[in-house]
Amino acid sequence: MIAVGASHGFRGFVAGTANALAALLLPRICAVCGELAGERGRTAICEICWTRAGRLPMPQCGRCGHPRRGEGACAWCESLPPIVRAVRSWCWAVDGAPLQIVHALKYAGWRSVADGMGDRMARLEWPWDVRSERAAVVPVPLAPARRRERGFNQAELIARRLASHWKVPVWANALERVRATESQTRLTPGERLDNVRGAFRAAPHALELRGAHVVVVDDVITTAATLNACAAALCDAGARIVSYVTFARAPAPGDRR
Repeated sequence: MIAVGASHGFRGFVAGTANALAALLLPRICAVCGELAGERGRTAICEICWTRAGRLPMPQCGRCGHPRRGEGACAWCESLPPIVRAVRSWCWAVDGAPLQIVHALKYAGWRSVADGMGDRMARLEWPWDVRSERAAVVPVPLAPARRRERGFNQAELIARRLASHWKVPVWANALERVRATESQTRLTPGERLDNVRGAFRAAPHALELRGAHVVVVDDVITTAATLNACAAALCDAGARIVSYVTFARAPAPGDRR
């Protein structure tokens, strides 16, 4: 018994020494600001930059999670179809840390950034029925060519981390992108709708969708055109209701930053 314990202790000492040496020779550098990320920088983003991607301001609409501008109906909810129960996002998609974090994941290949996104998205508050009913998370799929080019689907990486917190499965193959679409970044709201119309369908074998409340996951939401197209495809396949969650959300004119 002593020998076994000593062996474990020696292995722990060797592992600790190796980690310390790696930190000395290959220090963690933040993918956003370029400073040392420190011991807690395990997602390639330092704590300061995560803090700069602060949460959306309160108060927020109980359904769509958009910061409210005053009394009366929520204008942002008008972009959502009735099949959407709730939407939540962590921060504004604005220049600076939020978009640089998204860029580090999607275009610089820092896959571990998805873990930090998912950890924060898991802290978002939801209506009680969403918490009790959500059966699974469904990442927005990439076109096959785009996935081969990038090597991964950023929405799926985020979804897997989020699902580990929520203790629900990831239905990564429930949705298919049936055609490639142009980047939505520079399109008008009307062009965004046309761009994604008919771009998604539920997989023929996705029988688990029937009667389910699923949460669609993406990195950024702007006009909700892409997510609404996904929701329509899921409901056509039998999903009862859909919610959305993203890391960042594009502000509308007049929003409080």
